[in-house]
Amino acid sequence: MAITMHLNIVSAEEEIYSNPAEMVIVPGSAGELGILPQHAQLLSSLKPGEVIITKPGGEQQSIFISGGIVEVQPHVVTVLSDTAIREDDLDKEKAEQAKQHAEEILNSSEGLDDHDLVKAQAELLQAIEQLKLIDKLRNKRSH
Repeated sequence: MAITMHLNIVSAEEEIYSNPAEMVIVPGSAGELGILPQHAQLLSSLKPGEVIITKPGGEQQSIFISGGIVEVQPHVVTVLSDTAIREDDLDKEKAEQAKQHAEEILNSSEGLDDHDLVKAQAELLQAIEQLKLIDKLRNKRSH
């Protein structure tokens, strides 16, 4: 039996995942981080993107996160994110609408304060990353 760690992925609304994992890959702010059981302790910020979970037995699952932080302990990994969406719950139409809305705000950025501008840029990045993941998962399923 493979060595595992416990993985918790928690959004502002709910616990999305709480199960053993053989490996997890998270979108670190400086690049992807691959985490195996007994990894050195780590605390890192995360950017929007895909968390790839390798479950015991080798099956993989993807979860989209809007960014956040990851805390790594030798036997427990915790991902905290404002938004986390299971791959089966990703909605391409919603992501496209969010992208379009953010682009409209950025295109009419006159009079926006810095906070609103940064918020719109973050929403655009999240929508783009979500659409990339949706396309990746659809391509994987069609092959």
